[in-house]
Amino acid sequence: MCTGKCAHFIGVSLYPLALTSIICNILLFFPDWDVQYAKDGHITEEVKYMGGIVGGGIMVLIPAIHIHLAGKQGCCANRCGMFLSIAFAAIGVVGALYSFVVALVGLTNGPLCKMALVWGTPFKDREESYLHNKDFWFVCTSPKNIIEFNIALFSTLVAVSGVQAILCAIQMINGLFGCLCGTCKSKGPL
Repeated sequence: MCTGKCAHFIGVSLYPLALTSIICNILLFFPDWDVQYAKDGHITEEVKYMGGIVGGGIMVLIPAIHIHLAGKQGCCANRCGMFLSIAFAAIGVVGALYSFVVALVGLTNGPLCKMALVWGTPFKDREESYLHNKDFWFVCTSPKNIIEFNIALFSTLVAVSGVQAILCAIQMINGLFGCLCGTCKSKGPL
């Protein structure tokens, strides 16, 4: 596969991944599909860091647009575009890693939930992970199904941002080859 087609493929692949990150982070603001928790500030701390919106979303979407366009034929075999795609892909890696770390910490610490009369994160700083032992889940009384909700969305963010980081890292290498060799797209008949 030539560098131009590879850049085009990577750019197009990053679009749905960035959209998935944004949607997952937005959904995390509404546990139990209720806006009241967000209004009252009863949201898991890591959701407020907006790793999926800022990191896996915007910081990957903007590079995705440039990477996608770097695969097009330009003057000098689009070497300048491929060179710039290295920098944009590096920004994408940073954004994806930010989203990955925030989601991983959110998954590790567990959700903010109501325990009888008090709000807190009951699974934070425990020796045994709540992910492996459902016996502790009864502690969270509100919002309903908050543990499953957080596990599903934070796990999705971890997976998506991991793929984003890999694709952007591949584009950094691809951009280097494209900068040195061109995009290898044929111009067709003159």
